[in-house]
Amino acid sequence: MKEIVNEETVLRVPKWTLSKRKKNISFSNIFLLVAIVLVLFIIASALIPKWIAPYSPTYMNTESILSEPSSKHWFGTDYFGRDVFSLVIYGSRDSLIIGITSVLIGSLIGGGIGAVSGYIGGYIDHFLMRVIEILMTIPGILLALAIAAALGPSLMNIVLAVAASSIPGYARVMRGQILSIKKRQFVDASRSIGTHSWKVFVWHILPNSWSPLLVMGTIGLGTSILIGSGLSFLGLGVIKEVPDWGALLSQGRGYLVVGWWMSTFPGLAITLFVLSINIIGDKLRDTFDPKTSRMR
Repeated sequence: MKEIVNEETVLRVPKWTLSKRKKNISFSNIFLLVAIVLVLFIIASALIPKWIAPYSPTYMNTESILSEPSSKHWFGTDYFGRDVFSLVIYGSRDSLIIGITSVLIGSLIGGGIGAVSGYIGGYIDHFLMRVIEILMTIPGILLALAIAAALGPSLMNIVLAVAASSIPGYARVMRGQILSIKKRQFVDASRSIGTHSWKVFVWHILPNSWSPLLVMGTIGLGTSILIGSGLSFLGLGVIKEVPDWGALLSQGRGYLVVGWWMSTFPGLAITLFVLSINIIGDKLRDTFDPKTSRMR
C-alpha cells in the first residue's frame, strides 16, 4: 500500500492502481503525440503541397488508369490516371480552409451572442436564447445543407453554411460561462470600486470565459470538416480542378468495385484528421478543466 496525502483526507490506494494509472497516462501521451504529428502533417500538406506530393494533381498518366496502390503510386490512380495520394495532399487545403474558417466565424458570432445574452440578461437574453433554441431544433448537417443549397456551390458559401450550423452550440456554451463568472466575488469587488459595467465585462469576465470555447472550437474543427466534406460529397462543394476530400469521396463512389482505393484513402484522411483533432481537444479539456481529469 502507498499513501497519497491530500489537503483534506488521507487515502490508501493499492500500488497496482497507481501502476495502471501510469500506463494509461503513457498510452494517452503516445496517442496525443501521434495525433499532433498527423495534424501537423496535414497542415503542412495544405501549406506546402508541392514539397510533399510526388505528382501534380492535374498530371494524367493514361497508361496507368485505375492502377492499384504500388510503390510508384502509394494510393493508386483514378479514372484519369491521376495519383490519388497527390490528390489527397492537395485536397487538404480546401478542407482545412472550410474547417478553420467556419470555426472562427461560428465561434466569434456564437460566442458574441452568448456573451451579450448572458451578461445583459432580461428581454434581450430571452429573445436571443429563443432564436438559438429554434436553430438548435434543426440538425446541424440539415441546416448547413439548406443554407448551402440556397446560396449555391462555392467555397465561401460552404464556409457560411458550416459556420451557421455551429453558432447555436457556441452561443449556449458562452452564455453559461458568462452567467457563472459574473456571479463570482472578484467581479463584485471590481464593481464595488466603481468600475464601469462594460469594463468589468471586457477586462474581467471575457478573459476568464474563453477556455471552454477554445476546447469546443478545437473539437468543432473536426465536425466542421466532416460537414464540409458531406456537402462536397453531395455536390454542393467547390467545383475545381483540385477537388477537396469530400469531392474525392464522391468521385470514387462509382468505382468501388474496380477502384476501391479512390474513396478509401480520402475517407481515411478525413477519419484520421477528425480523430486526431478529437484527441487534442480531449487533452485541452483536461488541461483547462482539472476536475475532469481527476474524475477519470
